[in-house]
Amino acid sequence: MTTKNTAADAPPLAGRIALVAGATRGAGRAIAVQLGQQGATVYVTGRTTRERVSEMGRPTETIEETAELVSAAGGTGIAVPTDHLQVAQVRDLVTRIEREQGRLDILVNDIWGGNALLDFDTRMWDIDLDRGLRMIDLGVRSHIITSSVALPLLVRRPGGLVIEVTDGTSRTNEGFRENFYYDLAKNTPIRMAFVLGEELKAVGGTAVAVTPGFIRSEEMLDTFGLTEENWREGTEAQPHWSLSESPLYLGRGVAALAADPERARWNGQSVDSGRLAQEYDLTDTDGSRPDVWGFILAERAGESPDPVDYR
Repeated sequence: MTTKNTAADAPPLAGRIALVAGATRGAGRAIAVQLGQQGATVYVTGRTTRERVSEMGRPTETIEETAELVSAAGGTGIAVPTDHLQVAQVRDLVTRIEREQGRLDILVNDIWGGNALLDFDTRMWDIDLDRGLRMIDLGVRSHIITSSVALPLLVRRPGGLVIEVTDGTSRTNEGFRENFYYDLAKNTPIRMAFVLGEELKAVGGTAVAVTPGFIRSEEMLDTFGLTEENWREGTEAQPHWSLSESPLYLGRGVAALAADPERARWNGQSVDSGRLAQEYDLTDTDGSRPDVWGFILAERAGESPDPVDYR
């Protein structure tokens, strides 16, 4: 005797349509895959494809591969090459989603790509203006363009969710982020989530800013000359490596938040991967629950925290 699948058996995000802007690699890719694992149809965008490489210069990470990973996880992945600083391209993208799906339920703004522009320990007036403004374009303007174009489709139905991916929370970013433009680029999405949350709640929507901790993205591992297999060797050079996390950690947290019927309780807030993991009883790939931001805040408070207590 066989049994038929019922609606109760369906994954929690079955039938939901998501757009993950900036899903080529890192946290964006992990979020897209985890949304797919929960049953969503996920449009993944970025500038690096199998035919064209962006200024990041990382040809082995493509949106096509991300889409394939989404589908392999149980969702439906659709790759659409998009430069989110080009308004016409973003409009074409949203028009396609509307034509093919008739709805948009989840928007994830994870567009960045500005790490190579960073000049730490350099005063604002000594930073090349073009480099600084490029960071603002990548980390702020792209998010604004995408939200402006996509939100009219998202708010057609109650329950829409906007996720702003950044670096740090409102609490952890109270201090100086070491570079004028980086500080603005990473604090603005936090404020965007707050403001959009105020506007979305009137139509049944939610906006949340999320941040990974010390993330072992592909780019970060390459910077330290490490791999996912031997990353612990980096602790000697950078103590916080002992509390680092894989991109999957934040991906699991965002997917759990998206599937939470009471996600409106997060509206307007900024939250890190460690708190999401605690709230939704999640772990990283190795079964641990790293909380580097909690560790850093304890250090700032003058304590002598033990890393073991924060993993």
